[in-house]
Amino acid sequence: MAYQCFEVTTEDGIAHIILTRPEKRNSMGPEFWDELPEIIEAIDDGAKARVIVISSTGPHFSAGLDIKAFGAASGSSNADDADEELLGQRGAAFYDNVLRMQKTFNCLEVCRMPVLVAIQGGAIGGGVDFATACDMRYATEDAFFTIYEVNIAMTADVGTFPRLVKLIPEGIVRELAYTGRRMSAAEAHRVGLVNQVFPDQPSMLDAVMSIAREIASKAPLAVYGCKRMINYARDHSTADGLDYVGIWNASMLQPAEMAEAILANNEQRPGEFVDLPSRRRRTAK
Repeated sequence: MAYQCFEVTTEDGIAHIILTRPEKRNSMGPEFWDELPEIIEAIDDGAKARVIVISSTGPHFSAGLDIKAFGAASGSSNADDADEELLGQRGAAFYDNVLRMQKTFNCLEVCRMPVLVAIQGGAIGGGVDFATACDMRYATEDAFFTIYEVNIAMTADVGTFPRLVKLIPEGIVRELAYTGRRMSAAEAHRVGLVNQVFPDQPSMLDAVMSIAREIASKAPLAVYGCKRMINYARDHSTADGLDYVGIWNASMLQPAEMAEAILANNEQRPGEFVDLPSRRRRTAK
């Protein structure tokens, strides 16, 4: 299927999603917010891959929200030509649109397979929201992150704060948010926002694909369980996490998969594992 903002390929259990609007610095126009969840859900529901890799084109990973497209969609905000009822409706419509955009990035977090993102140049504004919703982040030496919204008198609202405060120290999040300054790839690596930094994009993509292949070689049901447990543990107490993983393994542990993993390791060959089941997404009535 052809997309306006992305190119998608699948090979060896790895789905590679590439942002393809370098001339717009991969800014996020209206199509972006519909296409990304459509792509992720198709991969997830159809069990079409074991790992997802996201990369970009051009000098920047993403310049964030396409402000011009956003402004055109929201219409004039001049109170002189709008009555009180219209202003109230506009606020409700804005809120609904924010929820829709938040859902776009939520799909990365809730899908069953790990999502690795490779970042070159700037991850600006919504680009930070995008990156923090992924499981692992990798960057080139020239990459940088900026919570840009404060520079245009906005508060970041698509996922930066709920996720970023769980990834790096709160004081650093506050500094980035209040100042809008750039965080370099070196600093992002030092504070734990990115896993590794590479000299350039080709070497980064080679390494990320190697990591993706390693993940794809593991039992998909076990990797899915790891992702669920990590997300759950992040958002709950230790006691709740321990109880949940016990319940999970009581129902999901696969002795045959464990035996195959041990045998494959002893025989120094790839394991033959069951793929994730495809699933039918229920449509809202």
